[in-house]
Amino acid sequence: MTRGSTSAVLFAAAGAVLFSAKAIVVKLCYRYGADTETVLALRMLLSLPFFWTAVWWYTATRRPVPVARKDVLRMFLLGFVGYYLASYCDFLGLQYVSVGLERIILYLNPTIVLVISAIVLEKRVNSRQWLAMAVAYAGVVMVFLHDVRLDGQRAVVGSILVFMGAVAYAVYLIFAGEMVKRVGSIRLVAYASASATFFCVLQALILNPQGLVSQSADVYGLSLLNASLCTFVPMLLIMTAVNRVGSGLAAQAGVVGPVATVFLGWYFLDESIGLLQLVGVGVVLVSMGMLVAAARERVPG
Repeated sequence: MTRGSTSAVLFAAAGAVLFSAKAIVVKLCYRYGADTETVLALRMLLSLPFFWTAVWWYTATRRPVPVARKDVLRMFLLGFVGYYLASYCDFLGLQYVSVGLERIILYLNPTIVLVISAIVLEKRVNSRQWLAMAVAYAGVVMVFLHDVRLDGQRAVVGSILVFMGAVAYAVYLIFAGEMVKRVGSIRLVAYASASATFFCVLQALILNPQGLVSQSADVYGLSLLNASLCTFVPMLLIMTAVNRVGSGLAAQAGVVGPVATVFLGWYFLDESIGLLQLVGVGVVLVSMGMLVAAARERVPG
């Protein structure tokens, strides 16, 4: 592996860890008394300037084709599903489950995309992919049982909410594929984020009108950290990695995310680490490797 490839893999790994740290920041905000709607709205509001600065830079340097009106509407709808709905379910779920369980459920996203593609788009799923999915869900059950022993019914509720968020994001990924080819990933994320910000802020204002302006300095500081270091920066790192070494290798480097989350939760939130949980995480990571291998076999050459 060349020096450039090595740095790209490290970028992907760092991006995965920073994305995973989002759950830590959200739970810390909850400890300061912030509600889900306010935490999500602050994250989207504070991240929006970063994304649109990136769009400005992209437009100034690449001079891409202007975005068609029909694509603006589609990105608005995609933002509602993939950024607002998915994030809201995820943030709600974090009130009930450990960050380790949350991250490992979200890590099932490739398997959810496969299932939805098979049902809705009638894409063929081979036997190795079905086996990888079965292994993945067996691993999640192990991590889930670890949380159930500690939190009982709360773990069930939280897991359902996080899984719903993962399904919503999988729908976003499926229908965003063609859109990326026309408008580019930077502009897609920016428009989708703008859409989600509208819905997040509207919801926060309806449910808790004073929430956005009455938080402690700690919540605002954590929200800025969430918007920058746990949202925008990892996106840039992972996009850089994908451009240099491809999505397959970048995805493999991302396996460090769920593992890091377990230990970050132990260090920052005093969440317990059990043998069953660690084995479950390992099983899920193995299943993702199986999925990557199966996908490579389907690519000619």
